[in-house]
Amino acid sequence: MTNVTFPPPYIHPDQAASQLRSQGYAVLSPADVAAWIGATPAQLQTLADDWSDLPPDEHLKDGGRYRRRRHSCFIAEDGQLEQVAHRAHWQPVEYNALHGGMLRMFAPMHEHVVAQPAWRKLLIQLGHLSDQVFRLHAPPAPWFIESHQFRIDTTHGIGRPTPEGAHRDGVDLVAVFLVGRENVKGGETRVFEASGPQGQRFTLTEPWSLMLLDDARMIHETTPIQPVADGGYRDTLVVTCRRGGFQGAQFDEPA
Repeated sequence: MTNVTFPPPYIHPDQAASQLRSQGYAVLSPADVAAWIGATPAQLQTLADDWSDLPPDEHLKDGGRYRRRRHSCFIAEDGQLEQVAHRAHWQPVEYNALHGGMLRMFAPMHEHVVAQPAWRKLLIQLGHLSDQVFRLHAPPAPWFIESHQFRIDTTHGIGRPTPEGAHRDGVDLVAVFLVGRENVKGGETRVFEASGPQGQRFTLTEPWSLMLLDDARMIHETTPIQPVADGGYRDTLVVTCRRGGFQGAQFDEPA
């Protein structure tokens, strides 16, 4: 694997909504992410400590042992955030050919993480951005948010951040934060028009840099990573916002 990287096309947060509407994606620098959500870089980095305690993903259908994760769900509305009862993650096969159609129950995020002010500010700001992009002239309504903590490690060789390949997630907004990467090469982010030929490729290397996607318009993937020394890994936080309800709500037990 050739270790060629292209710098992320960072923009100012004030341009994020308009660029999502015009181009379908936007990329923010770590300093701008912190300022945008109203937190300090140190507060964001405190969240990163939790990635060292992620349990293995027991649902990988390719037989791999390279992914660890936690998952929790929230509802954001009118500047308020509520965590909902722990639930399984589900996607249809149309969006995830490898793991679609499976009810995947992952360990929840730790309470001390979701209680931190920086966490709440981050999710509430993503809800505000979703309003600006997808509900510009519509009345307020809740956003159904799923948060995924991922660690892709290279203990057993190659790690695959997106084993399902280039895909969409079946939501409205996708936010991919690079939380950290150590002793790896690869991990190039690629985004493509879902209905056209245009695309962009770059490598997120700075902790808390952020890629934002209009999921209906853009397909995305991240290339495999390889170790360059022992202990190589790549940590990300993926947050999705969806109108109308959580995917898989038809499988939820009645209240």
